[in-house]
Amino acid sequence: MIIVTGGAGFIGSAVIAALNRRQITDILVVDHLGADEKWKNLRNLSFADYVEKDDFLEMVVEDKLPGHIEAVFHLGACSSTTETNASYLIKNNYEYSKLLAQWAQHRQGGNIRFIYASSAATYGDGSAGFSDDQDKIENLKPLNMYGYSKQLFDLWARRTGLLKKIVGLKYFNVFGPNEYHKADMRSFVLKAFEQINAADKVRLFKSYKSEYADGEQVRDFIYVKDAVDMALFFLDNPKIAGLFNIGAGRARSWNDLVKAVFAAMGKKPNIEYIEMPESIRNQYQYYTCADITKLRKAGYKKQITSLEDAIKDYVQNYLQKGQYLTGI
Repeated sequence: MIIVTGGAGFIGSAVIAALNRRQITDILVVDHLGADEKWKNLRNLSFADYVEKDDFLEMVVEDKLPGHIEAVFHLGACSSTTETNASYLIKNNYEYSKLLAQWAQHRQGGNIRFIYASSAATYGDGSAGFSDDQDKIENLKPLNMYGYSKQLFDLWARRTGLLKKIVGLKYFNVFGPNEYHKADMRSFVLKAFEQINAADKVRLFKSYKSEYADGEQVRDFIYVKDAVDMALFFLDNPKIAGLFNIGAGRARSWNDLVKAVFAAMGKKPNIEYIEMPESIRNQYQYYTCADITKLRKAGYKKQITSLEDAIKDYVQNYLQKGQYLTGI
């Protein structure tokens, strides 16, 4: 059995879809469905069972999970970068992760593959670089509590020696199908698509640094299909351990992204640059780019989908058709 926490979420459901395409269906999905519509991500997927996260935690504590477990994809977390309840984030993202990682190391003689979601939010403003060298992670200064909760677990896993056995995935700006439920945390690809449908234009923040023109602030955007393929690489190579950046390894501008959405929709670009709220100006990132050298050296050889091709696939095959990922 493979366990996927956060399995009804964006990346979690995409992982299950990819496992299904490998004819793997002995999957335990763990999540908290709540009142949003992420349950819809599960409708086209095949899995053995679903368990709410609190019930799952109780099963872990009491060691009541039956059968042989091959791997745990621990992707469940509060991923809101605007969440201000630090205690909630500590319990949900840090303490829960510690408990699950320790359990996986004690069950079956420590032979359960444990792959967890870290985040590029741990890099903060990028002044310390974007290297996934785990010997330097104590130098990182996250800008928000979400990033810090992820940083705490990375540091704990290194301090306890677990990073020599498990894999942490530092996701950059992931976009793609099955993110529809994420409200304000949805990618700007989806938000741009909605803005174009509503008003035939997209609004972007102006730049407040002379070295960046309006809309030329850059990010490392990666398609969810590539991000999931990278995650499965570590399932297929169980001897590899440590922290790894999950990104395209190339920085692209917001203008590039928006123009690609317009092109995928068969429309001419129409961009309006607006004032950035003063509340976020001091912590706004102008540049992020994953250093994926370590991932490549580990043996990941596949070509990463270009931003334009990824957006075209997302817009034309999912957004315009109202489709979800399927593994069937």
